[in-house]
Amino acid sequence: MTGTKLEAAIGAEIRRQRKKQDMTVAALAEAAGLSQSMLSKIETGQTSPSLTTLASVAEALAVPVSSFFSAGERSRDVSYVPAGEGIRIDRRGTRVGHIYQLLGHSVRGPLEVDPYLITLDEGSEPYDEFKHEGMEFIHVLQGRMVYRHGDRSFTLDPGDSLFFDAMSPHGPAELLELPAIYLSIISNAERSDES
Repeated sequence: MTGTKLEAAIGAEIRRQRKKQDMTVAALAEAAGLSQSMLSKIETGQTSPSLTTLASVAEALAVPVSSFFSAGERSRDVSYVPAGEGIRIDRRGTRVGHIYQLLGHSVRGPLEVDPYLITLDEGSEPYDEFKHEGMEFIHVLQGRMVYRHGDRSFTLDPGDSLFFDAMSPHGPAELLELPAIYLSIISNAERSDES
């Protein structure tokens, strides 16, 4: 890849991964210690970031630096996360005390899949207004809750699962037995026209 093509590819991959994690340019720039204008220039391929800058952005996104260079490669992905070492992620639910641990990630391919371990404890608040693209699968491991999807509510016990279109409002409406711990697997087809 030539210089400008490489810069554009790196920038596009940073942007894709930022959007995948529901982060704004401002949030990622702050987490990486960059100005918003610098991050925008990197994402649009207008500047060539240093390795130090790429390392800061990778750390803020909780991904390896190598993921920025691998978008065009055809090798197979594998992501290993030892027990208890899932990366804590700041998603919209974090504001209401929901703890998200990313259990793995894919850095390339036509399908994006994000597996999370979500913990709701005494500090968590019910919140049933989540909406995002894609499909979501949840499987309860511990605790009990009433989970809303659209205009329906489901009382979920350990072993229960839901699979649903994530564009409808959804989320835990009542926390019946804490801690409530469940797997959430979100998937979407990657769009080539992301803005």
